[in-house]
This record gives sequence, structure tokens and C-alpha cells, in this order.
Amino acid sequence: MPTRPNPAKRVRHEQPDTLVYAIEDRLYVNLTDRCTLACNFCPKHNGSKELHDYNLTLSERPEQEHIIEQIGDPSRYQEIVFCGFGEPTLRLKALVSIAAAVKAKGGRTRLNTDGLANLFHKKDVVPLLAGCIDAMSISLNAQNEQTYTQHCAPSLANSHAAVLSFIKLAADMIPDVTVTAIDGLEGVNILACQKLAKERGAKFKARALDIVG
Repeated sequence: MPTRPNPAKRVRHEQPDTLVYAIEDRLYVNLTDRCTLACNFCPKHNGSKELHDYNLTLSERPEQEHIIEQIGDPSRYQEIVFCGFGEPTLRLKALVSIAAAVKAKGGRTRLNTDGLANLFHKKDVVPLLAGCIDAMSISLNAQNEQTYTQHCAPSLANSHAAVLSFIKLAADMIPDVTVTAIDGLEGVNILACQKLAKERGAKFKARALDIVG
């Protein structure tokens, strides 16, 4: 099983860490290297530390003030996207603070998430996110627990059911919620994933295998 990034074994870079990075007209926030999953299709578990020529490994836990400073004027971008090298909701307080700062300056926010925030934090955090997140992309990745576990290697029990619950809660409170799954993974039924998303009030998008960002 792939190992998750271990913050205790971070290596200091010669160059400053990449805390924000632009792809076309969007600015992405690299908030954490930690994750609740170890997906076998994720580039960081397949020897790649880069996305669009950006090295996203972190030598230290980034301070939210530094990220807000580097974002600058968020209205220059179509949206500010919380994504990066790990799962943004693991740093929930920093995520909410940065997103609120972006909104206060007239920016639009989007969260790319594995949908396990409620399971990890052991409470419903969707109302907190709804106050500062305009759009959300949730990775469902499989139509059932067995296939999900095969590809995503979750560290928390009952993760697939937790994602489905999170999708419904998010779609009830956030106007723009899209569920994704990767077309091309063994055993993944894209039509079944689409049905699960729509039953919970969310849109659906099939992603292509090995296409990131």
C-alpha cells in the first residue's frame, strides 16, 4: 500500500515552497501535504512531485498569513482553488480563514476535496464551509466501498459511505457541487457514480485517468 506523506520527514528545499500556483486563469492553494487517502492513481504515490512544472512538496506547514499574502488580489483570477498536494479540509481552520479572506476581497472560492471532512473531524463541517466556499468538487471515485478501497486505500473505516453522506449535505447548502470519478480505473462504473451523485443533488463530471489539474 502506498504511504501517505509524513510531515516528520519533510526535506527543506533550496527554493521557497510553492504555496500558491496558477493554472490558466485559476490560482491554486497548496495548504497541506497530508491526506486521508493513498490513491493508487495519485501522482505523488507514483514518483511524481510536480504538477504543471510546480513542485508541490512542502518543507514545512505553511502559515495561513503567508498564503493570504501570496494570493494578493483574488479578483485577478476566475477563482481561488483549494487543492494542492494533500486534502485541504485536514487544515479546516486555516482553510476557512483563507477562504473568508478571499471572499472579503471579492474573490470566488472552490474546494477540491475527498469528501471525508465530516468523518475525519467527527462533526458536520459543511455549514462552516458553506459560509466561505462558492463551489465544491468532491472525489467519489467509485460506486461501492470495495472498489473505492481498492483504488483509494482510505485510512478511515466506512469512508465511501461518508463521502456519499457528505455529497448530500454539501449539495443542500452549497449551490455549485460537482462529484467526480475517473473513467478508466478498473472496476469503476462511471454511470453508477453519476447516478449516486445526481440522487444526492450534485452535478457529475467524469475525469480522464492521468490527467491532473
